[in-house]
Amino acid sequence: MTERPIKVPGPDHPITITPTAGRVVVSVGGRVLADTGDALTLREAGYPPVQYVPRKDVDMARLERGPQSTYCPYKGDCAYFSIPEAGARGEAAVWTYEAPFEAVAAIGGYLAFYPDRVDVRVA
Repeated sequence: MTERPIKVPGPDHPITITPTAGRVVVSVGGRVLADTGDALTLREAGYPPVQYVPRKDVDMARLERGPQSTYCPYKGDCAYFSIPEAGARGEAAVWTYEAPFEAVAAIGGYLAFYPDRVDVRVA
C-alpha cells in the first residue's frame, strides 16, 4: 500500500482562508439551506474562490451523507453529502474536510457547496 502525499501550500500552490465579508446564503429550489455571517473564503491556486459555511448554520437534516470520498494532498480526506430534495443534481453536492491538515485547519467543521448545483449568494 502506498502512502498518500501530504503537501504544504506555498508559492507554487497558494491557499488562503479569510473570513467572508458579508452574509452567505445557500438555497436549493428556492428554499434556504444555509445562512451565515461566519463563512470563510478559501482561495486555492488558480481555482475559483469557495465559500465554506459552518455546520451550525446549515440545515443538516436536509443533507444525507454519501459514500463518496476523495483525497486532496493539501487539505486531506474529503467526505460528501447529498441534498435528496434536489434529485440527481443534489448528489454529492456538498463536501467537507472533517479533519483537515494543519495548514487549512480553519475549514474543519465547515461545508462547501458546488455552485452549479445550488444557489450560493454572498451579500
